[in-house]
Amino acid sequence: MKYIFLHGMGQNASSWDKTISFLSDTIEAVCPELSDFFSEGNCNYSKIYTSFREYCSGFSEPLDICGLSLGAVLALNYAIDFPQNVRSLILAAPQYDMPKFLLKVQNVLFRFMPESQFKNIGFTKNDFITLTNSMADMDFTSGLDKVNCPVLILCGEKDYINKKAAVKLSKKLPKAKFGTLDKSGHEVNVDDPKGLADAIKEFYGKS
Repeated sequence: MKYIFLHGMGQNASSWDKTISFLSDTIEAVCPELSDFFSEGNCNYSKIYTSFREYCSGFSEPLDICGLSLGAVLALNYAIDFPQNVRSLILAAPQYDMPKFLLKVQNVLFRFMPESQFKNIGFTKNDFITLTNSMADMDFTSGLDKVNCPVLILCGEKDYINKKAAVKLSKKLPKAKFGTLDKSGHEVNVDDPKGLADAIKEFYGKS
């Protein structure tokens, strides 16, 4: 059984390396590069999600998906659209009703950041701006009742921006439980990879 790990914005697939190194050998991790899901100049959420949906169609068994931030949004979106194809979800720092003000603030910050800050992650500055603009009106609230698999929702204790939404989401999904990682901010796979791995193993029942 393969387990799909989806990274967040500002990360790449290697951001999962330390977390995966702490996981059981029985967990076969697959970490796609989200930058492979769009072409240059076409970095909008719809394109990335369509490509991710096509990627998932290549697996013959129900999926276990773990996503952080943007990865969590993609995972949740897929579970709403194809609940029969998802066996479990782990959503770290998720959003289900996009915070428009926060996205606008992020866009302003992106515009003032040098292009060099975006090296080695597969996204350019313009990609980030285009992507966040395309997500501003997204709201999955009406589809949450379609998610019928077990869900673990995690958030770093210091991730003050996303924690409130994560708690709310855990109360709206019928089979969800919520947990925090005390040593972590937003990037739980980077800030506390062992703590995240322990939570994943407990959820999956792997020793």
